[in-house]
Amino acid sequence: MKKQFTYIAVAFLFSGMLSAQKIDINAMPKPGPTPAINIAKPKTFQLKNGMTVMVVENNKLPRVNVSLSMDRQPYFEGPVAGVSEIMADQLGNGTTTLSKDAFNQKIDFLGANLNFSSAGASSNSLSKYFPEVLNLMADAIINPKFSADEITKSKERAIEGLKSSEKSADAIASRVSNALAYGKETSRGEFETEESLKKIQLADVQNVYKKYYAPDNAYLVIVGDVKFDQVKPMVEKAFNNWKKADTKFPALEPAANVAKTEINVVDVPTAVQSVVSVGNLNTLKMKDPNYFPATIANYILGGGGEARLFMNLREKNGFTYGAYSDMSASKYSPSFSAEASVRNEVTDKAVKEFMNEINGISTVKADELANAKAKLKGSFIMALEQPATIARFAVNQKVQDLPADFYTNYLKSIDKVTAADVSNAVKATVMPNQSRIFIAGKASDISEGLEKLGYPVKYYDAYANPVAKPVAQKVDANVTVASVVDKYINAIGGKANLSKISSYTMTAAMSMQGQNIDLKTTKAQGGKEAQTVSAGGMTVQKQVFDGKTGYSEQMGQKVQMTKEEIADNLKNTELFEELGFAKSADYKLTGIEKINGEDSYAIKAGDKAYYYSVKTGLKTGETETVSAQGQTFTVPTTFADYKDVSGVKMPYTITVNQMGMEMVMKVKSYEVNQAKDSDFK
Repeated sequence: MKKQFTYIAVAFLFSGMLSAQKIDINAMPKPGPTPAINIAKPKTFQLKNGMTVMVVENNKLPRVNVSLSMDRQPYFEGPVAGVSEIMADQLGNGTTTLSKDAFNQKIDFLGANLNFSSAGASSNSLSKYFPEVLNLMADAIINPKFSADEITKSKERAIEGLKSSEKSADAIASRVSNALAYGKETSRGEFETEESLKKIQLADVQNVYKKYYAPDNAYLVIVGDVKFDQVKPMVEKAFNNWKKADTKFPALEPAANVAKTEINVVDVPTAVQSVVSVGNLNTLKMKDPNYFPATIANYILGGGGEARLFMNLREKNGFTYGAYSDMSASKYSPSFSAEASVRNEVTDKAVKEFMNEINGISTVKADELANAKAKLKGSFIMALEQPATIARFAVNQKVQDLPADFYTNYLKSIDKVTAADVSNAVKATVMPNQSRIFIAGKASDISEGLEKLGYPVKYYDAYANPVAKPVAQKVDANVTVASVVDKYINAIGGKANLSKISSYTMTAAMSMQGQNIDLKTTKAQGGKEAQTVSAGGMTVQKQVFDGKTGYSEQMGQKVQMTKEEIADNLKNTELFEELGFAKSADYKLTGIEKINGEDSYAIKAGDKAYYYSVKTGLKTGETETVSAQGQTFTVPTTFADYKDVSGVKMPYTITVNQMGMEMVMKVKSYEVNQAKDSDFK
């Protein structure tokens, strides 16, 4: 079997879905009458420094949740973009009164969670420890200990994070689409780079803390097993010394939609899926009459597994795992967006279906409207069980200038929405004729189809700079499949050394979704292969082919190979696949592509592609298109860290990417010529 790495992720990603198949998802429960909502109103006071404190007494559990948020508009960081995140990373690293170790030990001893961000903080603790946790939070906020050494460490971590996302179409899409929407030299469109992070110094961190991490327009919400009369003096004592900044913010830089819908493409040569998003900017606010109709329209369009986008792009066409939309009524950046990750080869078709659904959302059916109302009301009621929800409501009430009865009348407001209301709201918020269709994907595979859709197509690099349409590199006329294969075979040791190996067993380990996973693969001449994937000492998946027939086993269920699968495995029975390329006309040299930043010759055959370094000849990667649970997707694998094994170079780092998850397998060992027939039973 030539799919030794492809199904590792599939075993985990789909195993949890098997039991769900027994649920009758078509049996829609009938909604009951709209219940009356009784939301606890916070008791409020304000400190002299401008911080508003809201306390909600809830004695159901002996716990207290605290959230601090700052109502301030985005600000431009410029040459030191990323400094706010570096600053936030220092909070909790000790204070001027407590060392880093002593601070963390206190938090651990109290069994509390305490987190900081560039726009606030949060904590969760038992109520009996709440006073101590509150004081620790205040100490970290008011008396941060900024040091050049800790800032350097934060910068190094941030730079490593940037480097790890260089090949991620999702990360590139998020960065560039935002920069194009707002302008990359603006507070809402700028992004950090390795260069900007390296420029950050201690003085920059201290400056951004002093100007922007301040109690002016800050909200401290305390929800849980507390008494207001006891909390008030605690907060006053803990936070009174937090100084106001009185920072004056310039007007937000203007931003506007494109005059006419266009496609913006960023070339990600390593991508096997395209990240597609369609979006626009609007002026929607929570207090607007259009808020509830727009929220319902968004739910019908892309709010979940039964929404139009999901049913079209996934269920009907099988383009993606899921397609969703979002209607944001953010105070400073209201917008609409719809997105999905789709296979390269269907990118143009997916864009067409996106636009069909977005254009059609101005008209909704009665049953869709009723279902959306029921789902949104149910979600609202369930969310009330979370203390964080009460805190968010309390802050929204102030920040968004909402009516006092906004949340108590929330369900009634949903009930009042009509189909005509939805249509009117869509006209003001969705705007399909003034949207950016943004795509991060492999331009050589997708540009031709996109350019036939009728929209202007513009190309950008991974940092939002306009570029010419990427052109595929030409392969020298003297380069053939045979010459690429010969260079590879010579690079790993030569035919003479390969002929001495009749079998090999590879053992490797990796971590996925918090689990440690072990992989063992044994391959032998004649196409024989056995693979076992295990976690926690238990076998998760097993695949075996003995050269004539085989099976796969997962979750105790054994499935024999089909005739088609057997025939596929017998197409190339060489232990080292490349030795069999010359025996078939299926293998075609298709060009040069970037794999892990390295120019690589691409040889394709059927649902597989193989890549070999132009410079070294070593195999840099493979891709394979597979199907599971009714979905078709492409799984890329890259190879690196080659080391000598009995005269033949073998890769010791093997990376598989699926659904945006990068799984790095570190090879522990290779054993050669040790396989037995019993290994393939």
